[in-house]
Amino acid sequence: MAASKKMTFSRRSFLKSSALASGGMIIGFNLFNACKADLKPSVDLSQLNYNDFNAFIKISEEGIVTIFSPNPEIGQGVKTSMPMLIAEELDVAWKDVYVQQGKLDTENYQRQVAGGSQSIRHGWEPLRQTGATAKQMLVNAAAARWGVDASECSVSEGVITNAKGETLGYGDVVTEAAILEVPEEVTLKDPKDFKIIGKGKGNVDINNIITGKPLFGIDYKEEGMLYACVLRPPAFGQVLESFDDSVAKALPGVVDVITIGEKIRAYRDSGKSNWSMQMSSSDKVVVIAKSTWEAMKGQKAIKAIWKTETPLESTETHDKALLALLDGKKFKTRRKDGNVKKAFAAADKIIERVYEAPFLPHNTMEPMNFFANVTPEKVHLVGPVQTPEAAAKVVSELLERDLKDVHLEMTRMGGGFGRRLYGDFVYEAAEISNAIKKPIKVVSSREDDMTTGVYRPSTKYKIAASIKDGKVTGYHLKEACVNGNMYGLIPNFFPAGAIENYQVDTANYKSNITTGAWRAPYTNFLASAEQSFFDELAEELGMDRVQLHMDLLDNVKKNPEANIEYSPERLQAVLKLAVEKSNWGNAEEGVYQGLSVYYCHNSHVAEVADITMENGIPNVKRVTCAVDCGIVVNPLGAMNQAKGGVIDGIGHALYSDFGFNNGVPQSNNFNTYQLIRMGQTPKVDVHFIENNIDPTGLGEPTLPPIGAAVANAIYKATGKRLTKQPYMSNMNVENSVVG
Repeated sequence: MAASKKMTFSRRSFLKSSALASGGMIIGFNLFNACKADLKPSVDLSQLNYNDFNAFIKISEEGIVTIFSPNPEIGQGVKTSMPMLIAEELDVAWKDVYVQQGKLDTENYQRQVAGGSQSIRHGWEPLRQTGATAKQMLVNAAAARWGVDASECSVSEGVITNAKGETLGYGDVVTEAAILEVPEEVTLKDPKDFKIIGKGKGNVDINNIITGKPLFGIDYKEEGMLYACVLRPPAFGQVLESFDDSVAKALPGVVDVITIGEKIRAYRDSGKSNWSMQMSSSDKVVVIAKSTWEAMKGQKAIKAIWKTETPLESTETHDKALLALLDGKKFKTRRKDGNVKKAFAAADKIIERVYEAPFLPHNTMEPMNFFANVTPEKVHLVGPVQTPEAAAKVVSELLERDLKDVHLEMTRMGGGFGRRLYGDFVYEAAEISNAIKKPIKVVSSREDDMTTGVYRPSTKYKIAASIKDGKVTGYHLKEACVNGNMYGLIPNFFPAGAIENYQVDTANYKSNITTGAWRAPYTNFLASAEQSFFDELAEELGMDRVQLHMDLLDNVKKNPEANIEYSPERLQAVLKLAVEKSNWGNAEEGVYQGLSVYYCHNSHVAEVADITMENGIPNVKRVTCAVDCGIVVNPLGAMNQAKGGVIDGIGHALYSDFGFNNGVPQSNNFNTYQLIRMGQTPKVDVHFIENNIDPTGLGEPTLPPIGAAVANAIYKATGKRLTKQPYMSNMNVENSVVG
């Protein structure tokens, strides 16, 4: 990496914002009256008197800099790490920075999305440029006052110093700086000079979180606000026929009962259907009350009659349909290298396995909720959503309002995992408020959330490999999935490029059950299937698991035309690090180890799971996780993300199951749907590869590999290869392969 980077932009492109080739953004701002650099910050930074701002930055008289974080915060830490990028190049002390959540602002911000583990990757250079440009303007103003060249000046923690040792605080020159021309060139720091990036910083919201301050959508209130609970069809495939609301209306606190759904249907019929509208087109009954509890009681008192409009599907039906697709011939070929059929025909042996995973709900800690206040002047929306721009656009079209009249504020989210990519709860809130002409807060119960939500689709994979003369000569991956298939880049992940004859085919089963992205879409189970298969393949070849991967990755390195998304060198590096740190192959007696290595969301991860068997039940004791995600912006937050992904992945691979019977979800709360418990969580050791490569994703990449690491360890302990999740429900001969 070069010692510095010089970026050139015009004044217009800087102030109006423009997308870079990387998909990022350049954000404009104005700095007004600022600070006395030698004053200490107030204890409560939020109560200081800040000046007006544009986009990212504003400054108080005490010298405290407020930085606005543009992207939704769902626990992935971007509200801390994105401002760190600006503060680093602005060259201010982190203790003097106060962070606030930005609102939806499509003029100044771009890609205000929490999804795909891409926030830091896309913001890396643009956010740093924002800070560096502000600093340069301040330095230029100080240099002009001193009558010296700006190159003679240096900056440290908001204080500008010239060659004579004279100093000026940012506040001393901020007025002049604000009216200067935006510099055409700014120099970004060399990573070796970072003072904030790469240093662990605590969550900027942590004090408010642990003291119960209002941060989340569920906390949001306005004067005169009412609450709404929505009664939706109890089964997928049903619609509302009629209802009796007499008992509900008589309950204390219940204000009204209405129906919604007409606007959603009209919107869909207009041909404007949006990907974020994963919701039933049925009418829904809405109970409006003075409190959440009263609205929920009213919802339960509604006596509704539902009629079947489309087939009521069951898990048994899905399983048969997906297996039939895998055995059929109706596939879409996503990638084809060489000739798999020819390789299989010439093989000494062919290994074939089918891997199966169920539907999964998202189960965020904070159930779906949103605030809406539709008035003639504007549409005011507040709440937790991962895709605010898409949500605002749909609401504007749904209510036939100008998009500029839709004002959306983001709150912190109590989890997302992909569920809040879909704005059904936003659209319901907007339609309800529009109907009653009052501010409304829509709140779902846990049962509502689990039974009428958006699910990870049930998926099955058939993987086959041909062996000739002790070598893997062919690899054929088939996917059968409900309502969708792996997206375009996934077929180019490992082992693409490593095996001469390689083919990926997909088939789709259309269902009326709403499905969508779930943390690390598709790869969350594909990694488990493929890495379990490679473990078995290594055994069949009589090879060490690590060596098989190293050899295959060496094949890629010899083929510069491989058309792959991953780096074989970086994948080998995390594999070596995980092997070293886990003491692979030398575990103490009674400890069984499983290995997995995977690339997704632009990051490379290898994991080793250590398990013991206690009364025939596997207990994951430790996981060693090696990650290459480029430069780690906030090591403390990164460590939490990596550990969280591992634990989440273990819990769902081992315990979580979800199905349907005649369209009705078979679990509606945590008493029947098992998540990992505190006592079942292992010790997780995370090790990051240190390099100066631009950052890549981290919110999702540690989840996909862990399923296979655990399954491979269980095989070592029991001799059974698990092919169906959740593993704990399927640890029998019927759903496993005896080694």
